[in-house]
Amino acid sequence: MSTHDAADDHGRTPREAELARENARLRKALERAGVDVDKALEEAGVARQATRQAHDEAAVAAHDHAEAMEQGRARLADAEALNADLRRSNEALAASEAALNQSQERFHGLFAMNTLGVMIWGPDLTMAEVNDGFLAMSGYTREEAQGLSWRELTPEEFYPVTLRAIEQIQATGESTPYEKQYLRKDGSRWWGLFAARKVGDVTLGVVLDVTTRRQAEEALRESEEQLRLIVESARDYAIMATNPEGRITRWLPGATAVFGWSEAEVLGRPGTMIFTPEDQASGRPVKEMALAREHGVAPDVRWHMRRDGSRVFIEGHMMALRGPDGELRGYMKIGQDITERWMAEEQLRQSETALRHLNETLEAQVDARTAELRQAVEALHAEAVDRVQVEEALRQAQKMEAVGQLTGGLAHDFNNLLTGIVGSLDLLHRRTAQGRYNDLDRYIAAARGAADRASALTHRLLAFSRRQTLDPRPTDLNALVQGMVELLRRTIGPHIRLEVEPADGLWTTLCDSNQLENALLNLCINARDAMHGGGRLVIGTANTRLDAAAAKGLDMVPGAYVALRVSDSGTGMPPEVIARAFDPFYTTKPQGQGTGLGLSMVYGFARQSGGQVRIDSTPGQGTTVTIYLPRHKGEPEADAAATELANAFQAGANEAVLVVDDEPTVRMLVGEVLRELGYTAIEAADGASALRVLQSQVRVDLLVTDIGLPGGIGGRQLADTARMSRPALRVLFITGYAENAAIGSLEPGMQVMTKPFAMDALASRIRDMLRGAPQAGDPS
Repeated sequence: MSTHDAADDHGRTPREAELARENARLRKALERAGVDVDKALEEAGVARQATRQAHDEAAVAAHDHAEAMEQGRARLADAEALNADLRRSNEALAASEAALNQSQERFHGLFAMNTLGVMIWGPDLTMAEVNDGFLAMSGYTREEAQGLSWRELTPEEFYPVTLRAIEQIQATGESTPYEKQYLRKDGSRWWGLFAARKVGDVTLGVVLDVTTRRQAEEALRESEEQLRLIVESARDYAIMATNPEGRITRWLPGATAVFGWSEAEVLGRPGTMIFTPEDQASGRPVKEMALAREHGVAPDVRWHMRRDGSRVFIEGHMMALRGPDGELRGYMKIGQDITERWMAEEQLRQSETALRHLNETLEAQVDARTAELRQAVEALHAEAVDRVQVEEALRQAQKMEAVGQLTGGLAHDFNNLLTGIVGSLDLLHRRTAQGRYNDLDRYIAAARGAADRASALTHRLLAFSRRQTLDPRPTDLNALVQGMVELLRRTIGPHIRLEVEPADGLWTTLCDSNQLENALLNLCINARDAMHGGGRLVIGTANTRLDAAAAKGLDMVPGAYVALRVSDSGTGMPPEVIARAFDPFYTTKPQGQGTGLGLSMVYGFARQSGGQVRIDSTPGQGTTVTIYLPRHKGEPEADAAATELANAFQAGANEAVLVVDDEPTVRMLVGEVLRELGYTAIEAADGASALRVLQSQVRVDLLVTDIGLPGGIGGRQLADTARMSRPALRVLFITGYAENAAIGSLEPGMQVMTKPFAMDALASRIRDMLRGAPQAGDPS
């Protein structure tokens, strides 16, 4: 081993040292074989370097090829993705074109709608295009509409809401639909529901004309407001509502006015709180609600409770409130406070019962009084009767004086009238027996005048008692007053100035004109007596409508009335006299100058005719008496011309009249009139005799009968029985005391006359009935 090798082995591992030794042996072997080891190593190094370079180049080429392959694969994927994108783009383009076509079709359809206004606004918010619908709404032509700004179409008070909508479009691209008014070309306004959307540089707007709906809504609001005001202001009507269980949910001011509780005090409380304890105990509230549920409404006319514990009489009803599906939503109760009217009617019923009893016993009282007085007079004149008996009779007469107060004044007046009648007839008989006929007319006139005054007194009694049989006919008050002017002037005398103030267009009223004339005459006489030194008397007429409040104050039914007013400038009456003015037999005149029946008769006539009388007077200034009579829709009847009995209508051939009256004088007089007129007169004294005639074959065209007949068959019963076999028979009732004449309602073909009557009036009435002229009770 050489020094070099030894040095090389120094510091090597055994393995490395062994390899180095192996390399040295190999080198020596190669050198022995003639190989230039260093050159070979050099060439091997060059070859190795060349091989390393070729390997590196191959690696680069392989890398480049791999990159090229990768890029090719990427380009292929990109191409495939591009193709896919292209396909999708084509599909989207086709869909967009279809949507665009569809959108254009919808837009053209929208633009062509006449019920919808379509507008296209330019960037400056002037109108670029508009459809026919908007032109019809606004009244502009297309040329006039193009170029208009929104301000030219909008009322100034709607500028703020429009500007807010424009700001919303600019910010979000569209506006929330809203309603506003638009101006038409002629300046009128219309309501439109508007919405808009920005499309590119333009704005597309649509508007729907909602004027009709807005007008309907406004009318509904006004109607509801009016109804609310009416309901809330109806203080005379209590209105409340409850839920289905009966607890109060609404309590209007009228209920507070009637019952006293405020709304806050009653809400949520049971509606039974207004019922009386006895009604609550009997289950009345539950029954009322059940009836309302079953029939929709239940009457409620009874006493109720107020907050202060008092009672109020309510006239009303309860209604069930149901929704559109029929489900019960609750109840509504409406009622009116009629306590005063009910109390007045109750008092009136009691008064009428007492008066009816008085009327029913009047004749017996008069007979008893007369008998007692006769007994007293006979006892006094006989002087043969024991003094004790005379004193007893006088005491009995004094007992009857209270009863006689009612009839004494009448007996005195009737005695005076009968004296005039009997005296005149006596003188008439004497002058006739003596052959002296010069003054007969004077005595006849005196007897007739006394009889007429007796008749008027009877009518006054019957009118006050409300038992008088009236003959109501359509009447023109202006014509009636005008026809009495001369009579009234003569009655009141020249020292009183009479003025008549007729109303224009005066309505017709239905009343007994004869009784109204009598009432007017009585009022004028009273006015005359109140103006001793002369004065002014005014008779006026007027049309009057009474609402619920005014009618309640006059104790009348609301409605239309005709008023007859008599005013004087006399002494007037204090309140205490007015309060008793309508009382029977009450008078402030000196004894012997009045019966006190005048105003009572006027009051009875007015009430029986469905009206009222009111007095307005101030002491020292005068008095006004007003008669209210209900309005009648028909036309007034023309006055029949006065006809003398000798020239009365002639009877038709063979016409026959059956006269039934238990008074021979009446039968004689009526029969005589009929015979003078050419009728066949058949007389009967009672109902049984008349029935035998009516059930025979004898011709009877008209039945004239009294109401009260002897024998158990009254006049009305006779007429009804006769009509069973003679249904077309016409009937004229004649009566002198209507209280006993239970006539009832008159059927067609029936009329009535009150005794006494003039013979020419009887003849005219009979002729009218046989000719078939429509009268009261007949259909017209």
